[in-house]
Amino acid sequence: MALTALDLVTHPRFYECIREQSRMLLDMAAQNARHASVFSTQQRWLLAHLGLSLYFERTAANPTGGLINARFLELVQEFNIASRNTADSFMKEMIHYKAIRYVSDIKGKRMRPLEPSEITLAAVSGWLAVHLSVLDRLDGGGRIAVFAAQPETLLARVQPRIAHGLLSSKAVREPEDTFSLFTWLNNGGIVMDSLIAGISETDPEADQVPTDVQSVADLAGRLMLSRTHLTRKLRSAEAMGSIGWTGRRGQSIMWVSRAFRQEYANAQATKLAIIDEAFEAITGIKTAQPAALERAAG
Repeated sequence: MALTALDLVTHPRFYECIREQSRMLLDMAAQNARHASVFSTQQRWLLAHLGLSLYFERTAANPTGGLINARFLELVQEFNIASRNTADSFMKEMIHYKAIRYVSDIKGKRMRPLEPSEITLAAVSGWLAVHLSVLDRLDGGGRIAVFAAQPETLLARVQPRIAHGLLSSKAVREPEDTFSLFTWLNNGGIVMDSLIAGISETDPEADQVPTDVQSVADLAGRLMLSRTHLTRKLRSAEAMGSIGWTGRRGQSIMWVSRAFRQEYANAQATKLAIIDEAFEAITGIKTAQPAALERAAG
């Protein structure tokens, strides 16, 4: 069986692994900051996954299917991801920034399909590889080796199932308090990844854990965010008790709370479980449960 969110979040090494995951995702975002910013909110991330799933479902047997704007907007409404105007603006922005383009070999037709650019496909492939490698670290599985052997084929088959899992998950669509606070911030996911990546190895049960953030201005600069907007979100998180400062605000080290780390861990566990289920369903690869592995190792 694929790993469940509970299997993952209770694994003794889960916090260590998701810290490494956050670092890998930050490295990916830094390599193409403009492209990463296009998918910088939870809503945009879900819209992107929906669009990609439609593209991958275009086959030789169904060449007129795929990522067609009208069908995309219809499903956005069905899944209640965003308003029609917001989704339409998103598609236009994707075309403007060359994240997607019209399929060149189908011209003069009313319903012209779109396709992701090579850069977009490489980013999605890298995103999936990061998560498969984290799953492998948790249970000793061989997912990443299987994926590396045929990345284009498996990405096309696995991604639509991942997208459906994400769009159908209440935990993904309605994240917990602090996580939800950041999901509507431009690059909010990167902010949370940065806070988690900046934590050194520590007791997961500690109430407050210091990060490597000493200045909001520095964090905003690193992530190319508006300092004013980021400050407002951090103040809200501080009022919730999710973050704070070891001394005077802005002149000391920022800490993150155990509750916030748990929210982040729960969100990552849900996402990783969806990815693992999709990968196992498509490839047939089954891996050991982490609890069993830990008992055997002990």
